[in-house]
Amino acid sequence: MTLTKRQKEILDYISEYSASRGYAPTLREICDRFALSSVATAHKHLAHLIDKGYLSRTPHVSRSLISLEGKGHARAAEIPLLGFIAAGRPVEAVGQSETISIPEDMLGKDNTYVLKVKGNSMIDEQIRDGDFVIVEERSMAQNGETVVALLNGEDATLKKFYREGEQVRLQPANPEMEPIYVNERDITVQGVVIGILRKY
Repeated sequence: MTLTKRQKEILDYISEYSASRGYAPTLREICDRFALSSVATAHKHLAHLIDKGYLSRTPHVSRSLISLEGKGHARAAEIPLLGFIAAGRPVEAVGQSETISIPEDMLGKDNTYVLKVKGNSMIDEQIRDGDFVIVEERSMAQNGETVVALLNGEDATLKKFYREGEQVRLQPANPEMEPIYVNERDITVQGVVIGILRKY
């Protein structure tokens, strides 16, 4: 499951602290290290890490945190969160300078990045508004793959890709929406979706 940047920082701190001292930091030490407002805030971050399977702890026992990263759990990798992508009417994808942690086994073979989805045109593919799609950077796609496509060099959209002669059909996965037809020279495939992250 995905980690926020702060959760990844806390997990790394617990792992490094435990490796160097032989025991885990206390909640107060975690608060001091990250200038958190209260012990309750630190406890909330730890609860999320436990729920996501990255930490375990023995209730009511001091310094009992154990990092499970690498023990049957995928290691996390930081990849760019490049902005938003429209799963609806094409809009410009806005670049950002953030990162997001994903399990290493979800990385693509080539450059991999994440986009946050706006719209519900891909709902029948279980890609919903607010989801994060993991994208492998590619300039070519096979029929039926879900792509990040740039139209006329300006508008980015998320659709299923079908080549039909000299045309390309960008097919939404929502029966209420019509496909987009473009000449092949007016479309640039920027990547292919290889995974989805959803925060509850």
